[in-house]
Amino acid sequence: MTALQLFAWISVAIFVQLAIFFSYAFWRHWQSYTVLRQTEGANSPPDMSGASDREHAPSVASWQGLRVMRVRKKVLEDAVQQICSFYLEPTDGQTLPDFKPGQFLTFKLDIPKIAGSPNSVAAVTRCYSLSDAPRPDCYRVSIKRAPTPPGTTFAPGQSSNFFHDHVEEGSLLQVRAPSGHFYLERGSHPAVLIGGGIGITPMLSMLNWCAVEQPEREVWLFYGVRDSSEPIMLDHLRVLAERHPNFHLHLCFSNPLAQDVQTSATASVTCHHSRVDVALLRSQLALKPYHFYLCGPTPMLGSLVPALEDWGVPDERIHFEAFGPASVVRKSAKTAAAAPVAQSNSAEPVSVTFAKTGKVVQWKQGMGSLLDFAEANGIPVDSGCRAGSCGTCQTVIRSGEVHYLQTPDADPEPGSCLLCVCTPKTAVTLEA
Repeated sequence: MTALQLFAWISVAIFVQLAIFFSYAFWRHWQSYTVLRQTEGANSPPDMSGASDREHAPSVASWQGLRVMRVRKKVLEDAVQQICSFYLEPTDGQTLPDFKPGQFLTFKLDIPKIAGSPNSVAAVTRCYSLSDAPRPDCYRVSIKRAPTPPGTTFAPGQSSNFFHDHVEEGSLLQVRAPSGHFYLERGSHPAVLIGGGIGITPMLSMLNWCAVEQPEREVWLFYGVRDSSEPIMLDHLRVLAERHPNFHLHLCFSNPLAQDVQTSATASVTCHHSRVDVALLRSQLALKPYHFYLCGPTPMLGSLVPALEDWGVPDERIHFEAFGPASVVRKSAKTAAAAPVAQSNSAEPVSVTFAKTGKVVQWKQGMGSLLDFAEANGIPVDSGCRAGSCGTCQTVIRSGEVHYLQTPDADPEPGSCLLCVCTPKTAVTLEA
């Protein structure tokens, strides 16, 4: 065999090997292409409706003013039947907007002045915290019946008793959109939730939201009640604690019953026979950059907030909401108050004009908020919470400026103010 013939055979062999390789590669490619075409139609719809797409779907816009909602379900939550949950659905069938866990709903209630007389009603505005994570079909609020305070002649809570006694499944209520500046933000920082009594409601919203959205997040709940007859949704809390190792549940009995004293820690809950205080927190919490979220009676917050500050917790990590119009003053606010007084606190009178009535009255230091001032001068103004939460007393400012006594929870519209938590900073004309 000559050299030329050998070269020819080697060339043919190489050509055959290349042909076989490329033929096999083309066959594999064609198989993949055929499978892709066959499965493309079946796979596309599930992908389009998957969880990832839902997460990136545009959010539903909130609503302005009042919206009619129907009570879908009414559930008593505690052993002594003093706390009731109301599940609310929109009558228009539209999807509900999300809210931030910890926010509240504002209700405008028409409460009969005389039992059985629908023509004699009082318009009452009240705010109640949402007690569950956001859902597209319904909201939940959990309301405690407010009885007559022991040893007093004060009337029982008007709105809470109305809810318990007169609001039933199928009842229609007028509701403002979720609002409020007390809420849990998405983040990686560990959270300590402290709820006193019915102050547990925004904590339930935060906790349920975390269980869905951030199950890996470290969360502690200190739930303060008098005894074991008062906690609500305890079975639900235990289940969360069993399923989520990063959730730590602590029950604190300030006035335990005899059987409570025998109660000890279990795998899902730790019991303490004391109030929630900083000594307890320091004994349970490691040194970490916790954010503290507190809601409960003003006396509880009045002791805990400054104690946390003394412990060295920075202001920006202490978030709280007190019951009612009473407020808790931070140390930083006290320091600021020691600075030179603002113009709104000047001893000089400030002219306030109420445009609708034409009254011009001189406001002086010590005369209270503009709402108090208006009422004292016979100016009718709708009001509700008197704490800057419900937005009922919102009034347009025609001219001038006001000074807020505290940051309101409800955000007034541009060019307006909430009369219940502000005073005149300059001569001011109000649309009232």
